[in-house]
Amino acid sequence: MADDPSLLLTAVDQVPFILAVCEGPELRVLTLSAATRAVIPGREFRGRPIREVLSDLVGQQFVDAYHDVYRTGEPINGREWRVHLTAPDGSVHEMYANFSITPWTDGDQRRGVIGVGFDVTEMVRQRQEAAEQTADLQQRYEQSRTVVTALQRELLPPGLPVLPGAQVAASYLLAEADTAAGGDWFDAVAQRDGRVALIVGDVVGHGVRASGVMGQLRAVLQDRLEDGAGIVDALAAADRFAARVPAAHATTVALVALDPLTGELTYCTAGHPAPLVVTPGGATRFLAPTGGSPLGTGGDFGVRADRLALGELLLLYTDGILERPGRDHATSSAELAHVAADSAAGRALHDPSATPAERVCTQAVELLVRTTGHTDDITLLAVQRVPVAADLDLSLPASPAELRGVRQALGRWLAEIGTTAEDAFALQHALGELLANAVEHAGTTTGSTVTVHATLTPTGVVQASVRDQGTWQEPRPRADRGRGLALAAQLTASLKVDHDSSGTFARLTKPLNRPARLLDTPAGAAPVPPAHSPEFRITELPGGDETRVRIEGPIDVSTAALTRQELLRRSRGGTMPMTVDLSAVTHLSSAGVSALHHVAGQHAIQEAPLVLDAAPGTPAQLILALVTLLPPETLSPRP
Repeated sequence: MADDPSLLLTAVDQVPFILAVCEGPELRVLTLSAATRAVIPGREFRGRPIREVLSDLVGQQFVDAYHDVYRTGEPINGREWRVHLTAPDGSVHEMYANFSITPWTDGDQRRGVIGVGFDVTEMVRQRQEAAEQTADLQQRYEQSRTVVTALQRELLPPGLPVLPGAQVAASYLLAEADTAAGGDWFDAVAQRDGRVALIVGDVVGHGVRASGVMGQLRAVLQDRLEDGAGIVDALAAADRFAARVPAAHATTVALVALDPLTGELTYCTAGHPAPLVVTPGGATRFLAPTGGSPLGTGGDFGVRADRLALGELLLLYTDGILERPGRDHATSSAELAHVAADSAAGRALHDPSATPAERVCTQAVELLVRTTGHTDDITLLAVQRVPVAADLDLSLPASPAELRGVRQALGRWLAEIGTTAEDAFALQHALGELLANAVEHAGTTTGSTVTVHATLTPTGVVQASVRDQGTWQEPRPRADRGRGLALAAQLTASLKVDHDSSGTFARLTKPLNRPARLLDTPAGAAPVPPAHSPEFRITELPGGDETRVRIEGPIDVSTAALTRQELLRRSRGGTMPMTVDLSAVTHLSSAGVSALHHVAGQHAIQEAPLVLDAAPGTPAQLILALVTLLPPETLSPRP
């Protein structure tokens, strides 16, 4: 019985943990335990290479670990590794695992590899939940990090420019071994000639002093680059500063000037590691070092040229990602290239909403430091060349019925150029106000049209205009009108309106930025638009009371009158108390604000309470808070 192989396989199958036995150089799967098959259901495995059986884990280091154990004969152990598994229906399942991968030998002959693991997802999640609910743990964390992260956020760029032909992302991870602020920094400066200057630097040391020097060096370089200086002139200015300030001595900098339209780039590695290029096909190459000297050391700043092809990604980084415990420079460089390629291609952790540049900046850090830890700050800055989005050009009849379609077209264009939800919200509302005014003006002329044009400039600024052929109408000082231009001006950087006998021409500008990630704190929340734009409707809240309602969809020129009429009908002209939930309103124009103002006024006259309820971060709450139109007692913000 002991010599019966089928009996042995039956015993292996019943072990209550994850077990995989692989044989030969290709690590073909000999058997998987039932517990393993439950984790990856429906997969063919017998006799297949482990790389095929676990193809969804190829970019997550597990498969590489099996091959490393076979190649070196040294076991690998992992603790609470996060993994994304693809289910048969295409959904992605997240789990955490403790595991040990050991060589399988027969005398002096290496037969294969045996992997043993335990699903610890529930334990990890319980611990995470306990940490969130434990006030003492949270307080200790905040005491150790709040000041540090606040200082870093103040000294690092508040955002990265959104540029035609380039997607830029960055991340920053503070050192584990030192809670003092560090001297790493990144920056992306849109220059007047259409190029973008990408900078990653590293001041020697940690603490407030290093952070202060970092902030000053960043300001010097930003000032010179925004003024049009080239790489050598900008670094020379920083070098003069470093020569005067001992704490800035030997600061290293990588500076790249990229033309997103042609891909031509020049760069200098002033004592800094050379940038990495990742191709769309997954190939990688490091740029050649230029031989530049660290700042303040009396050397020069050699410059080299290269070219970034369409779809290629350029990654700048500080040496904290290379100088991880237990790794030499060559090994770390190879690991960085491998993980960056997997992250850019979406083969690592599942994050379909992120751009390749964003995936590289966040996932590469997580995947690399979880095996080794890190003792220094880590900064990553990535840029990918992408096709330039065409300008938005629309011509439409001067009819209120056209406005919703224009907002949707604008939303698609803003998504194409990479606008954040917050900036898209502001631009859609501001242009919506200008369009509503243009339609009103042009409506005075039979057969008149309204034209809309929007472009993203090389410096990362949206310039948009609305033109009509109608007769200008002066804003009238009425309680329910005249707020559209004021709202548009508050939502944008500049607004200019010109009018003459041929019509009105309104122009606005707004710089676009995407946030960088400080990885030890959650990303800041921003208003997120719904996945679709529901049609306008008013429904009763649970309870069957027609004076307690919920409004969904846009309250704009087309629906404002209906909103006003329906709310007043249900409240009997404002004589009955009423509650209106505006959380599902997708667009609140000045016409909608005026309608709500009118309803509020009727309730005030009748002394009947009106509660306008809008969840924090929703379009209605943001607009009502911005224009401060309704008196405070009419607003009931949720906690």
